[in-house]
Amino acid sequence: MTSRQQLRQHIRNLRRSLSAEQQQQASFDLVQQLLPRPEVQHAQHIALYLSNDGELDTTPLINSLWQLGKTLYLPLLHPVVPGYLVFQLYSPDSQLKPNQFGIGEPELNCSLLCPVDQLDLIFAPLVAFDSEGQRLGMGGGFYDRTLSQLDSAATKPKLIGLAHDCQQVESVPVEAWDIPLPAICTPTKFRCFSEQ
Repeated sequence: MTSRQQLRQHIRNLRRSLSAEQQQQASFDLVQQLLPRPEVQHAQHIALYLSNDGELDTTPLINSLWQLGKTLYLPLLHPVVPGYLVFQLYSPDSQLKPNQFGIGEPELNCSLLCPVDQLDLIFAPLVAFDSEGQRLGMGGGFYDRTLSQLDSAATKPKLIGLAHDCQQVESVPVEAWDIPLPAICTPTKFRCFSEQ
């Protein structure tokens, strides 16, 4: 377990050390990589997240997707089942409040929730990834638990991890519960690891 913790801390430090200019350029380059992709073009209901802790800034992507008329959702900590996420509609006028991790999320409104299997696409955060599509998250297991509920034969949602190029490592130490990502997008490259 120590190697996962050490790797997580090392990569978090790396991405936090990027300058404001590097972060801004990376976020715009990410949009250029993603918008032409058929996975994005054909998706209407898209879940993504608000950046935190040096993560690739998703703000330009969010604004671009809204301009394309996409319906967006943010993850919220499950109100009843600890350790899981639910996804709630996110619009330009959504009011956000910090959750227990200090990340903005809308006030829970059950009428605005979208079941995970009704989403077309989920952009997932990650701390580190490798050339096999293995993902190392922040350690809470929220995405792994939530995505493990999906039928393995389901065609949606499609999953794409978002990361800075500096977050790629030689090998991510894998645990049984880890769910690899079929695709990961960085500012310089879209990587496919398996058919979606």
